[in-house]
Amino acid sequence: MNIFLTGVTGFLGGEILINLSKRNEIDKIYCLIRAKDEEEMTLRLHKIFAIHNDYFNDKKVIPVFGNLTDPFLTKNLIENKNLNNINVVIHSAANTSFSPIYNELVEKVNITGLKNILQWTKTLKQLQTFIYIGTATICGEGICNRIVYEDESPDLNSKHFVKYTYTKMLGEFLLRDYLPDEKILVLRPSIIMGDTRPWVPRSYVILWALATANLMRLVPVDADVKMDIVPVDYTANAITELLFAKRNYSTYHISAGTKSSTTPLEITSAFEAAFNDRPPFKFVDIGMISQMKNWAKGRLNPQSQLNKYTDYLEYWDKIFEDKSGIRILFAGLEPYMKFINLGQIFDNSRLLQDTTLGNSESSAEYIKRSITYLENIDVFEGAIDP
Repeated sequence: MNIFLTGVTGFLGGEILINLSKRNEIDKIYCLIRAKDEEEMTLRLHKIFAIHNDYFNDKKVIPVFGNLTDPFLTKNLIENKNLNNINVVIHSAANTSFSPIYNELVEKVNITGLKNILQWTKTLKQLQTFIYIGTATICGEGICNRIVYEDESPDLNSKHFVKYTYTKMLGEFLLRDYLPDEKILVLRPSIIMGDTRPWVPRSYVILWALATANLMRLVPVDADVKMDIVPVDYTANAITELLFAKRNYSTYHISAGTKSSTTPLEITSAFEAAFNDRPPFKFVDIGMISQMKNWAKGRLNPQSQLNKYTDYLEYWDKIFEDKSGIRILFAGLEPYMKFINLGQIFDNSRLLQDTTLGNSESSAEYIKRSITYLENIDVFEGAIDP
C-alpha cells in the first residue's frame, strides 16, 4: 500500500505519520511538505520523528515538495511519476485558526488547497480511499447540550462561530464533486487537546486556551457544561485503525462520547492545586466576557457585575503590566468559550463498533500529566494565532 499524506508537520498529521511509518502493510508514505527549498523540506520531515526519538526510515517516508495554495500544485503532483501508484490519500492539512484576521488564509488553505488535492486525486488510477480529516464541530452553533450524530452533518444551513469550522463543512460537500462515494472516508475528531503520554506535546494547540484560563482564573463559561475532548494519540490511533478496519460507515466521529466527556470544573480541579499562588477558579456567565473587554479598555461601567470580583481585577492588574495584553487574551479566548458553552457531545458508537480502541481517557485525567507544560505556553502568542 502506498499513501499520500498532507499536514505532516501539524499537530495531528505528525502523529498520523509516526503511526503509519510503523505499519508493515504500508510500502511508501509520501508527505507533502511546504518549504523554501529541499534542505528545509528534509529538515522539517526529520524533526517530526526526532521530537520523540521515533525511527525514521528514509526509504519508506518520502517528502514531496509542495504548498496547498500553490496554483501549480495539481500539475506538479500529476507530473510526479512516483505518485502514480498511490492507493490512499489522507488529507490532514488545514488552517485551524479561530482568529478572524486569518479568515482569508483559512479559506484559501481549507477550500482552495483541498480542491488542488482533489483535482490531482481524481487522476489516480489505483486510488482506493480518500480520507478527509474534518471536525465534528461542523455541526455549527445551533446544536446545544445534547449528543450530535454523524448523519446530522454537513448542513449548509448551520451557522458557525469561526471560518475554520465553516470551511471544513464545505470541504465535505466538495469531496462528492470530485470522487465517488465508495472512495470517500470522512473522519471527524472532536476537540483535540494534549496527549495522554507523559512527554512534551507535539503542539500546544488548544492547551493554549487552558493555559489562558489557568492564568485568568475568572472564566466566562458554564462550570458544568459537557465538553467532548480527545487526546492526539487516541485520535491518530483511531485514524490508523479505521484505515485498515472493516468499516460499516463512510463517516465517523472520533470523540470522547458520553462516557469520556468532561466539564470545565472537572478539568480545572485536576490541576488547580498545582498553581496555588493564584486565586481559585471562578466560573461566570459567558456574557461577562464583554464586560471583561470593557475593563481591559478602561471603560467598565461602575454598575457592571464584573466589579463584584475585586480580587480577580486586582490580580489581573498585578500580573499584566499593561491592559493591552489582557485585551488580546480575551479576544483570542472568546471563540473557545463559546464553543465550550454549546455543550456538544459527539456520538462515538460507530468508532467503538468498528475498531478495538474503546473509549478515550477522560481529559480530566490525562491533563494531569501535562501540568508542567502549561507554564511553558506563551499565552500571548497563542492569543494572536490561537
